[in-house]
Amino acid sequence: MKVLLLTGLGALFFTYYWADNFDPASLQGARVLLTGASAGVGEELAYHYARLGSHLVLTAHTEAFLQKVVGNCRKLGAPKVFFIAADMASREVPELVVQFALDKLGGLDYLVLNHLGAAPAGTRAHSAPGTRWLMQVNLLSYVQLTSLALPSLTDSKGSLVVVSSLLGRVPASFSSPYSAAKFALDSFFGALQRELRVQDVNVAITRCVLGLQDRASAKEGVRAWFVRQELNVTATAAA
Repeated sequence: MKVLLLTGLGALFFTYYWADNFDPASLQGARVLLTGASAGVGEELAYHYARLGSHLVLTAHTEAFLQKVVGNCRKLGAPKVFFIAADMASREVPELVVQFALDKLGGLDYLVLNHLGAAPAGTRAHSAPGTRWLMQVNLLSYVQLTSLALPSLTDSKGSLVVVSSLLGRVPASFSSPYSAAKFALDSFFGALQRELRVQDVNVAITRCVLGLQDRASAKEGVRAWFVRQELNVTATAAA
């Protein structure tokens, strides 16, 4: 299934900065924890944060892929880049990841939640174990990471970016556990956004909904948008 809908294209990291008054310099020195950073959309986001001079902690499941991304981020100019290989299927891992980021960066300005997982090989997608695994990776780990990072984000008046899927709003066949996790994800962060506003907590929450397309195409969309922004900034400076 290549592309059924393009609704979510362009609604990723940059939706938060869609306004014309986005200042790339605002990300220079920002402290960022990015999950799912070893490939696809997450990898591309890491590179753009690096170009803008952010301090990064990157996490994903596979250490070898992370090491490649870390090396590229350093070449692109990131002042500090750290990584921690982590399996979000483990309930203990989110705490380790957030504490690692706080120790390395001294706090957080951005938490970008981008990781995902399909049911492990040999596990029936509709079985209770398969659904439980999917819920831990695609929902509960997001909740855990947010809860643990929120005090630091509150102190820094930071931002939370949540990458979700159109399947959380328009379910499709053979996606029931995954769709359920994304429905819950959208509801949780929608409610949290309202709760923080009522409590006068100055933490921005951006929910980015990817359409029904492969993530490689979304990655190219992210790259193309940032290239346009960089050209615009260059043209403005030249003028």
